[in-house]
Amino acid sequence: MAAADELAFHEFEEATNLLAETPDAATTSRSDELTPQGHVAVAMGSDGSYGAENEVEESDKTALLQEEKQQPGFWTFGYYQSFFDVDTSQVLDRIKGSLLPRPGHNFVRHHLRNRPDLYGPFWICATLAFVLAITGNLTLVLAQQRDPSIHYSPQFHKVTMAGITIYCYAWLVPLALWGFLRWRKGVRERVGPFTFLETVCVYGYSLFVFIPTVVLWLIPVPWLQWLLGALALALSATGLVFTLWPIVREDTRLVASLLLSAVVLLHALLAMGCKPLPPVHVAPPLQATSLPPNVLLISTLPRTMAT
Repeated sequence: MAAADELAFHEFEEATNLLAETPDAATTSRSDELTPQGHVAVAMGSDGSYGAENEVEESDKTALLQEEKQQPGFWTFGYYQSFFDVDTSQVLDRIKGSLLPRPGHNFVRHHLRNRPDLYGPFWICATLAFVLAITGNLTLVLAQQRDPSIHYSPQFHKVTMAGITIYCYAWLVPLALWGFLRWRKGVRERVGPFTFLETVCVYGYSLFVFIPTVVLWLIPVPWLQWLLGALALALSATGLVFTLWPIVREDTRLVASLLLSAVVLLHALLAMGCKPLPPVHVAPPLQATSLPPNVLLISTLPRTMAT
């Protein structure tokens, strides 16, 4: 061990003497000799940057992110899969937002956050259609138990009718509203509509309040049914008005009033269509008049024998 130290000391002393004799000579360290050829040493600046090597790495990351953000084609399954990419907490939060509308609390900005989904609207419409069909049949069954004169027969066509009505309303009305707002944007530049999917999402979640309302309509109390229907309509229509108001207020007062009135009127028509119709009473069949036996016998004989 001592021999190695003495060798290192003499080597350092010789190098010192050589520098004293030739002060202009260039020196290289062993670490420089170990540096592999073809690599460029980059000095780190005071701001912590690594020069050209850092720039190349950042450009690679940017290119990778751009490749990941490329949307799939319209005809592929992955394009539509993104519209159903939501979890349970997000769906529950959006349902809660549709049930509790508040002034200044925009549904699109506070709940959708530029990520509209079709999962919630699709299943809300499907559930509402089946609930309407089931409660419509149950209403007739319960009414027949109270009044035997009411005729009941299974009405399976109500599922189809309810499904067509609900889905047409949840798609065609938002499409017409979105198209109208797009047209008004060309007339008045400050009017900026939501996207079509955001409009469909708003309308879809606004229909959730009618699901428990239709179930409660099984209670055979007319004034309670009308009260529950009015409450559900008020909550649902208020959420739509609060969501659309930040957009339509930039338009003229006449157009804004007519548009919001049309939205509330169509929603009221849907609510009235969801209300079950009163049961149909069937008149009892006519009973044969009881006649004496001799009269019945004479009426059955031929005319010649009766004379």
